[in-house]
Amino acid sequence: MLEDAGDFKQKFRERFISIYGKDYTQGSPKQQFFALADLVRGEISRIMYEQGQRQGRSREKKMYYFSIEFLPGRFLMTNLHYLGIKETVERGLAELGLSLEEIKDQEQDPGLGNGGLGRLASAFLDSLASLGLPGYGCGIRYRFGLFEQRVVNREQVELPDNWLQDGCPWEYRRPEEAETVKFGGRVSIQFNNGRLFFIHENYESVRAVPYDIPIVGYQNKAVNVLRLWSAEPEHTGFEFHTFSRGEYARAFADKISAESISQVLYPDDSTFEGRKLRLKQSYFFVSAGLQSIVRQYKREQGRMRNFHERVAVHINDTHPAVAVAELMRILLDEEGMEWDEAWRITNRTISFTNHTLLPEALEKWPVDLFRELLPRIYMIVEEINNRLCREVSGRAMDSHEILKDVAVIWDGCIKMANLAVVGSHSVNGVARLHTQILKNRVMNSFNGLYPGRFNNKTNGITHRRWLLVANPLLSDFLMETIGPGWLSDPNEMEKLAAFIDDPAAQEGIERVKLRNKERLAGFIREKYGIAIDPHSIFDIHIKRIHMYKRQLLNAFHILDLYNRLRENPDLDIVPRTFIFGGKAAPAYFMAKRVVRLINTMADLINHDKRIKEKIKVVFLENYNVSLAELAFPAADVSEQISTASREASGTGNMKFMMTGAVTIGTMDGANIEIMERVGPDNFIAFGLTAEEVLNYYAFGGYSAWEIYYEDARVKKICDQLVNGFLPGGFQAIFDYLFQHNDEFFVLKDFASYVDAQNRIMERFRDKRNWSRMRLQNIAHAGFFSSDRTVSEYSREIWKIKPVAAEKTLLLSKN
Repeated sequence: MLEDAGDFKQKFRERFISIYGKDYTQGSPKQQFFALADLVRGEISRIMYEQGQRQGRSREKKMYYFSIEFLPGRFLMTNLHYLGIKETVERGLAELGLSLEEIKDQEQDPGLGNGGLGRLASAFLDSLASLGLPGYGCGIRYRFGLFEQRVVNREQVELPDNWLQDGCPWEYRRPEEAETVKFGGRVSIQFNNGRLFFIHENYESVRAVPYDIPIVGYQNKAVNVLRLWSAEPEHTGFEFHTFSRGEYARAFADKISAESISQVLYPDDSTFEGRKLRLKQSYFFVSAGLQSIVRQYKREQGRMRNFHERVAVHINDTHPAVAVAELMRILLDEEGMEWDEAWRITNRTISFTNHTLLPEALEKWPVDLFRELLPRIYMIVEEINNRLCREVSGRAMDSHEILKDVAVIWDGCIKMANLAVVGSHSVNGVARLHTQILKNRVMNSFNGLYPGRFNNKTNGITHRRWLLVANPLLSDFLMETIGPGWLSDPNEMEKLAAFIDDPAAQEGIERVKLRNKERLAGFIREKYGIAIDPHSIFDIHIKRIHMYKRQLLNAFHILDLYNRLRENPDLDIVPRTFIFGGKAAPAYFMAKRVVRLINTMADLINHDKRIKEKIKVVFLENYNVSLAELAFPAADVSEQISTASREASGTGNMKFMMTGAVTIGTMDGANIEIMERVGPDNFIAFGLTAEEVLNYYAFGGYSAWEIYYEDARVKKICDQLVNGFLPGGFQAIFDYLFQHNDEFFVLKDFASYVDAQNRIMERFRDKRNWSRMRLQNIAHAGFFSSDRTVSEYSREIWKIKPVAAEKTLLLSKN
């Protein structure tokens, strides 16, 4: 470990010379970053080696977390803090005439995820390592990530997210541990010595090469691994003789076909080839991951009959649900087990988190596509379905109706959520309300079929990252006010509640918030040329652009406020800055219209001198973790306004809360639990309840046109979409609202939302009370640490325990 600044300086100089063959003073900031990252990686490598020597062939149970997304953000600052060397490195760099602040900005955000699903997965890996728990990630090493978002002429434009252009300094390529994944071909059946053998022939073979990224625990000498699989051709992927004949594209066909699997996160699935590629991706990393796990288990443990006692496999949403059938394939075809024994092991090994209530997000695959691409896996899925149907038919009088809900294969489609539920011993929702809706409505038949299988694990966030790394000013404030105990036990943040009426604490938290707002304002001025007032209310809405998340409702309120200011520029309001960020899926037309609407409004409002700069609108393009680390600490108001019953949990709401923002939100997902913790006086609630929304969906009774004619404000805004008031026009949004009868109740909740926004303005005028609200939110945010969530998973689902380390954090029992 680095001993002091002098030791660091010597090692940094030597490392720079060894990499670049010149002195660090002659290098660019990017080269200085790579040299620093390589030095830090060396420290991590030493810990990994010592950990391996210490644990040997540990017989502790291990958990493997399968997710199509991981969104870790930059690693440098987290690793420095978690290794306990941040101050040493910063001081050493300063003595060398270098700035850690400048160097850290050279790191690229890994393009491995999009939104909450990927960020949650990364938070769990952070907490697993920090709690000393043997938990490992398994995903895909996307070459280009999702996409880099740019706004051109107010429209979202997608560019390649070339995050690997200069390489990733943290990863270890492990070609010696590559696995083979098979697609297509045919399966023949042979009968020999009383057993059936399934022979897979004429398949496309893809080589899966693992890249390991170390996940460092917080100052506890523990390092876990995120294993990402890269798709390569089984052989060279280059046909020399074909190339020599001048058929250049054909010569590389195998290489292109294989490598396409790990090129891009979420390829456009509006075409057949896009859907096929998505299914390939899901099977690719699941098959490679499970083969690797089994290989390691057999090397260390031996008997596969005890596999579930030493291995837990967790499916994060439905993308990896094919793991149920793939593990069965390995146990049946490669280990020679009988069906019942293989099923018992599979079921006890796998657990599943459901993340959505939207029917279109519960993955389904056409039988023909699935059978053609994964012939042996299809045979296993079909057998799982047949056995399930026999079980249901033998147990229920109204079996046909139940089968419509629970069958894995139905109406020509394979339902991946159903496969995950059937094949898992535990199924959890991610907020109390979400789990209730799963059990009582969406998966009620399953809940009756498998009593006790469903449970709740409310999401959490890695509090050390969002405070220690992303918000050092608030971190220092907490250290001074309540001490450092919250770093290892987030429940200690509750000590801050004793200071909510302390004038010194109130002044302190406002100083922190203002400086963070000034930092974001400076970024916006430099990048977009928009001057915003740090003393205005920073109302921030950053998340994936989707109609159920209702950025449209926020936009309508801004238009209403703008209309009022145009009528009366002297209207007495607190100045407001509305900040948006998020990506719309390339094929999601309506979401992209909303992005255009927000940017059109921004151009119109920000240049209107009549309203005296009382409101400003900013869209932060290319939203990612690094941008989130800038935005969350600056927020006064957290927008959590999804249609009630549609948002499973949310984690942005927790990050905002933890950094001192006040939530305006529907009674949806984890918003309910946040309000219970902080109290209704410190949460601005509005809108329909989940029960009211679900009843409208089930029984009707709502008319968007009635709202249009009854509320003059709604009529004016909707008319402005199409009457030329907004440049370019938004007929598509108008038609969407009324042809689909406002399916996410934007118009229905509009009046309630405007009232709630007015309450925010009045509360903000009372500076002392607003400071109390900030402090109250921070004080009760510890419950929403991912340490608590992971502790619950570990005790109740995975059954894993901490392994020996220098120090492990507390496993919360709350």
